[in-house]
Amino acid sequence: MGVSCFTCPSQSSVAVIERFGRFNRFAHAGLNWINPFCGESVAGALSLRVQQLDVAIDTKTKDNVFVRMVVSVQYQVVDSQSFDNGANDSSLKLAFYKLTNPHRQITSYVFDVVRAVVPKIDLDNVFIAKEEIAKDVQDTLTKSMASFGYQIIQTLVTDIEPDSKVRVAMNEINAAVRQRAAALEKAEAEKIMVVKKAEASAEAKFLEGQGIARQRQAIVNGLRESVTAFGEDVKDVSSRDVLELMLLTQYCDMLNNVGARGGNSTVFLNSSPGAMAELGTQMRTAFMQAAAGSQNIQSMKRD
Repeated sequence: MGVSCFTCPSQSSVAVIERFGRFNRFAHAGLNWINPFCGESVAGALSLRVQQLDVAIDTKTKDNVFVRMVVSVQYQVVDSQSFDNGANDSSLKLAFYKLTNPHRQITSYVFDVVRAVVPKIDLDNVFIAKEEIAKDVQDTLTKSMASFGYQIIQTLVTDIEPDSKVRVAMNEINAAVRQRAAALEKAEAEKIMVVKKAEASAEAKFLEGQGIARQRQAIVNGLRESVTAFGEDVKDVSSRDVLELMLLTQYCDMLNNVGARGGNSTVFLNSSPGAMAELGTQMRTAFMQAAAGSQNIQSMKRD
């Protein structure tokens, strides 16, 4: 007869059976009998699987930057045999007869929601608010697509791509901010080093000054003790004479030390004959004054 009496829909799909051009019933997965003699025929099929639609939208942000967003919508026809949610075959009937192209319908709603929400947000905040944008799209689609027998499972904003020039400018701004932060950190580190060096130098100078003061105090104490000890041992010599003798001795020791060091190759001295004679005269005068002072002390004791 050339007329099929059976239909066998695949798993996760249903066949729509009409009788004389009017909806009669749905044929689910498996072998189903069709009575062509009663005017039954297969009008089409519906997939019950979860489907995904990726919608690319060009829109503008609040700060007048054009971006391309990709919104992925996962949807499914409501089937009373697969979901225990109170649905019946009327949802399948709506999905087949009421909505001609579900892709176009979903795309229109996604465009409407995204282009109403994103222009209220700055570009930097779009990346942060993508979950809120996805939720707004899902809420709108859930309310609108339910009347067509579809349920929205998940909505995701999978990509946000500003214009290439804007991306380059954003990268340059980010790089400049990081370079500025690095320069500030480097300057702060150099400042700390300079301050620490200054503090160390001040501390070193302070300690050096304390050392010099203690050295001079030690020298004075040593001279005092030497003069006192010499005066106790030699009764006929005054303290002034002893001090002059010690200074002359230290002067000679200094010349001896300077000449004895191996690292010194030249010593600058006043080497004129008059200067040498003057030095000898000063030394002799010192000894003579010491001797004269001793004699005066002895004569005074005798008187």
